[in-house]
Amino acid sequence: MPGATCESLKQFHLPAGTTTLAQVVNAGEFEPPSGDREGFGRLPAFCRVAATLRPTSDSDIHVEIWLPETGTWNGKYEAAGNGGWAGSINYNDMAAALLRGYASSSTDTGHAGGRASFAMGHPEKLIDFGYRAIHETAVTAKSVIAAFYGDGPKLSYFSGCSSGGRQALMEAQRFPNDYDGIIAGAPTYDWTKMMFGRIWVGQATLTAATGYIDPSQYPMIHQSALAACDALDGVKDGVLEDPTRCHFDPAALECKGQAGPACLTKAQVKAARRIYTPATNPRTGEQIYPGMERGSELVWGTLAGGPGPIRLAEDHFQYVVFEDPKWDFRTLNFDSDVTKALQRDHGVLSAVNADLRPFFGHGGKLIHYHGWTDQQVMPRDSIHYFKNVVIADGEKTTDSYRLFLVPGMNHCRGGDGPNSFDLLGALEQWREHGTAPDSIVASHSTDGKVDRTRPLCPYPEVSKYKGTGSTDNAVNFSCAAP
Repeated sequence: MPGATCESLKQFHLPAGTTTLAQVVNAGEFEPPSGDREGFGRLPAFCRVAATLRPTSDSDIHVEIWLPETGTWNGKYEAAGNGGWAGSINYNDMAAALLRGYASSSTDTGHAGGRASFAMGHPEKLIDFGYRAIHETAVTAKSVIAAFYGDGPKLSYFSGCSSGGRQALMEAQRFPNDYDGIIAGAPTYDWTKMMFGRIWVGQATLTAATGYIDPSQYPMIHQSALAACDALDGVKDGVLEDPTRCHFDPAALECKGQAGPACLTKAQVKAARRIYTPATNPRTGEQIYPGMERGSELVWGTLAGGPGPIRLAEDHFQYVVFEDPKWDFRTLNFDSDVTKALQRDHGVLSAVNADLRPFFGHGGKLIHYHGWTDQQVMPRDSIHYFKNVVIADGEKTTDSYRLFLVPGMNHCRGGDGPNSFDLLGALEQWREHGTAPDSIVASHSTDGKVDRTRPLCPYPEVSKYKGTGSTDNAVNFSCAAP
């Protein structure tokens, strides 16, 4: 069936909204709204479609769909997830998909700007952000793709990190037929409890001046943690392969005499211990959310550096839970407020359902990854979800779902460990050719030059040195049981 011209898509009927733009963008001529063209100059020519979706009277979801020229399309579709509170189109990831021949899409999830003020008094907008906008975007994109090319995509993939990772898991749980393969990075899937974990860390150092740890002290704490634990994995390389084996106690750094920058006061030791400790209900002792890992000290500033708590978490409580923009993070109650917050969430924001059998049942493949030094989303929460899926879905879970923990990687990217890897390529091999990812090679670069490679291993396996050859070369490591 012949497809439509790009310009004719302006009149394409959308059941839940209207098309607002349909135009050909010549090769190298895309101008992102930010004005920063870095990374966009290499784009091939494509058809750019924009639409506004209104599944409810209070919805205002903006989406974009990019369509490669017919001769360059690979026949597939990849949607790009968002970060934080979303509020904008993810042009960077759409561009990366287009360069690989994919039709792509992204959405602002129904509001503009990266703050949560949109949610107060607007429950439908919160649902749009929580899960509806991503699903509506998938439905819309597939219909536009089919109209343009004369046929729909043969396979559909979703990739996102952080909030995009939560969106990924929400899709697998709520709309299992939207995608054939999903990449979920550092997912904020346990959204509400995660926000308690973030405030827990903020309270550790920001409630009282005596407990504040100056960022200039982070390297001292980090080096002490490495000195205690780096060699546990058989390779002393400045990265902890498995931080759960490390039991470094910051009390070792407590000042013996006068306080100074090379030691911690008693109050600072208490604060550092709390950062490592899971957020806990003081009445029942029940864990609410995992703590930060040993090895993450260099990036503590995101949650513990001040002057206030991370804005993403403060917004959640001010605009979603308490609907009070003047709410003070110091007043958060880790007992009664948890119940209130979870009732307010009611599954709109948190994607905790571990039954993925409907997604797996049609051949869906899920690659989940998380950096061990993540400074925003605690990596043990990903382990918790993986284990729950195994419990719900059985021993064959790894036929469809694999978790990769990345030593030394921060939130979604960066860090001292190898943190660059091709997950889409691994997903393509798995979903399209049946080759499961038994390991994925990751690289670390300094000044643009690769200086270390390592294999990432499917949990619970870890990367182990074979005993000979350079420890900066992945070929000298293998994945094995811990």
